[in-house]
Amino acid sequence: MEKLYQALDKQVANFSVFFTKLHHFHWYVTGPNFYPLHAKFEEFYDEINELYDAYAERLLMIGGHPTSNLKGYLAQTSIKEATGTEKAEDMIGHILEDFKLLRKELQETLDIAQELGDEVTADLIIGTMSSFDKHIWMLTFTLK
Repeated sequence: MEKLYQALDKQVANFSVFFTKLHHFHWYVTGPNFYPLHAKFEEFYDEINELYDAYAERLLMIGGHPTSNLKGYLAQTSIKEATGTEKAEDMIGHILEDFKLLRKELQETLDIAQELGDEVTADLIIGTMSSFDKHIWMLTFTLK
């Protein structure tokens, strides 16, 4: 069970850092696509915020203890923080890569949950992966 706790806690950290990164992009996006990207980045951070809470609460429900401070999140996350005021296209590329990375790690977490027979956690992860698959597809076609 410890392996599942660690995998879920890492996703809590990832969601926290990704939420902040998406806010950064939402605030600093410029250019001719400002309005639709500003709105889309807000959609993304709203979704990530919901997942952040859902994964932390699921971890608590199964006996784990989610990290709940910035220092802890930064020590565990796989997501790189935003570092400056990138161009809009670069922001989209960073978000796409982050969704791909999260999707890969979620698959690993799903495998652990299913090995343990934790179908409720598996269901949460599968729903998240489905949403991320759509984001990956749409962002990929945005950059073509």
